[in-house]
Formats: sequence, C-alpha cells, structure tokens
Amino acid sequence: MKLSERVSQVTPSLTLAISAKAKAMKAEGKDVCSFSAGEPDFDTPEHIKTAAKEALDAGKTKYGPVAGEPALREAIAKKLKNDNQLDYTAENVIVTNGGKHSLYNLMVALLDPGDEVIIPVPYWVSYPEMVKLASGVPVFLPAFRDNDYKITPEALRSAITEKTRLLVLNSPANPTGSVYSPAEIRALAEVVAEADIWVVSDEIYEKILYDGAQHLSIGAASVAAFERTVVSSGFAKAYSMTGWRLGYLAGNRELIQAVSSIQSHSTSNVCTFAQYGAIAALESSQDCVEEMRQAFAERRKLMGDRLQAMPGIQVSMPYGAFYFFVDIRPTGQNSLDFCQKLLDSQQVAAIPGVAFGDDKAIRLSYATDRETIEKGMDRLEKFLRSQV
Repeated sequence: MKLSERVSQVTPSLTLAISAKAKAMKAEGKDVCSFSAGEPDFDTPEHIKTAAKEALDAGKTKYGPVAGEPALREAIAKKLKNDNQLDYTAENVIVTNGGKHSLYNLMVALLDPGDEVIIPVPYWVSYPEMVKLASGVPVFLPAFRDNDYKITPEALRSAITEKTRLLVLNSPANPTGSVYSPAEIRALAEVVAEADIWVVSDEIYEKILYDGAQHLSIGAASVAAFERTVVSSGFAKAYSMTGWRLGYLAGNRELIQAVSSIQSHSTSNVCTFAQYGAIAALESSQDCVEEMRQAFAERRKLMGDRLQAMPGIQVSMPYGAFYFFVDIRPTGQNSLDFCQKLLDSQQVAAIPGVAFGDDKAIRLSYATDRETIEKGMDRLEKFLRSQV
C-alpha cells in the first residue's frame, strides 16, 4: 500500500528492535544477558505508586487540562527554579506523554519544511527521526571520543547556517554518558545567543551523575540563553517511572501554548491519576533518587573496570546516565555485525552504534543487576578474545 513520504524517511528504532529480540530469546528459555535497554531495573518507589493509587481511589479518572494538572505544572516549575535556576511559572510548562513526546511536540511546533536542526553525533536514536517527521532537516555535527564526545563552540558556530532553527543538546548524554561542564555549557550558550537560534536541552538524565560532575542547564547560563532555551525532561530515569509515560516541556510561554494546541488534537491530557504520582515524586524526599544513583555508580565501576581490561576495545568512564559507549574500531568490525555475532554466539545483547550515528562503537547499559553484569562481561571478554 502507498504510505506517506514522511513515513518512508523514518528508520525504525534499533534500540527497541534489539531489546525486543533479547526479550524473545529469554521467553524461549535462553540465558540472555541484556545490556540493551535504557531503563532502570528498579521498581517505582512505593510512595509514588501510593500517590497514584490514592488519586485513582479518589476518582481522578476523568479528562484533565491538556497541559497537565495545575498542581503538577506548579511542582515542575518549582523544581526547575530551585534545581536548575530557571525562572519559569506553571504557564511555561506542559506535561506530555513521556520525554519523547515532549520533543516530538516541540519539533512539530517549531519547524517549517527545510528548517535545519543541529544534532551532535553520537545522538539518541529518535532525534533525527523526529526532525524528519516534522519536515525539518537533521544536520549532524560530529563529536569525538578524544573530547569525551562533546561538541566545541567553534564546531557549533561553523555548522550554523541561515536555515538553522534549533540545536539539540543532551547532557548527561545518551548513548555516551558524557556531561558538559558548566564552563562548556556557557561557551555553547554564547554561540546560541550570538546566532539567535533555539536550543532544546534534553535533561532526562540530570540526576544521574558521577565523580563530582555538575549539571548546568543551558538556559541558566545567561539571560540571552534563557530566552532561547526549551527544556525537555521527565520522570522515567531518575524515578524509575518508564512505563508511566510522564514527561514535560518548559520554555517560552507562546511556544508552550502552541505545543498545547498541538497536543489538544493528538493525545490530549496525560493519564490523570498518574500525574499525582509525579507530584509525589517531586514534592517528597529525594532519597530514592540518590539510592538508585549510588547503585548505578557501583555498577558503573564494576562494568568499567572489566571493560577497560579487555582486548580489542577502547572505553572511557562516563560521567552521567547509565551507559558505556565502547569503541570497537580495533576489532575491524562494524557495529551491527559485532552486536549480531555477540548475541548469537554469547547471548549478550548490546546496541549497535550505527543507531546513534557511529558505526564503530556499541552501547552497553548498566541499568541491570550485578549478576547480569558479571556474567555478561565474562561472555563479552570471551567473545573479544575469539576475535583477535
């Protein structure tokens, strides 16, 4: 059948495909060590679930405001002001069906056909596809391992054209785990202001940091940057609420109103009683976030120590999120072949770097238990030694 041209331009998500194959193999009884999913393995904290249950029992089951429950929008605005030094009110915030939905809505609201969006490489798999679905043009700006996969102000400046509409900035980053320092963020903010372009700051991993790394939202770098910044985030990673589908977008009031208009004709409001769980997440103790972060830090060290001792790969310790981006160039293989052989021969699932724009690397998630990490690292090392 004939489908729209925009659909033909979209590449299916390799991360979801690999995760699905690993789950199918497990269902068949195979002992798979999966490092594919970008999903915490912890349950959602009990007090968050309780708040949603209480809202359900209280009859919070009806249609709600398209932009989100007022109490949740207020809580998000307060969080952004206190944690990120971003002076937003509830009217600057819209609640969306996950962080991915917030980004898609933004692309549709902001882009006209032919508008260019600068996307640093490696990138999260959905960024370029969202741009294409919104009739924009993704412009890929390579970042390199010797600079911890971070772009420089000079490289950004050289990539900007008269058609540039938006920069996508993700820190802490998926898939690399890299974190821009406050000084690096301020330097990029100067270029953004100078060029008078928008920047969307994807901050979904902001609470997952290591070794003294600091997160600075680019909107807090200067008044000029604040006026050009849109923040995308959500509850999935920090609070282990992936299945709740709760995200948000914060920025210029007129832009948020435009996003709300789009959302009113697509999904309407986010699940009403789930939003009360999000309120509890923001307004209650943050000890649960720190407990999970500490567990990730221990797993990071466990996996990192093993990876750095293995032959045929190169890897640096990430400063945020819960991924290792492993350089496999010494093996001479492309990422898809490498991951397919690894899965077939050792039953270890990893994501090919080609999904993120770098065919000479793979992504390994350590958002899993220690036993899986230890067993999976043994198998990966065995695989690598068979390749040299």
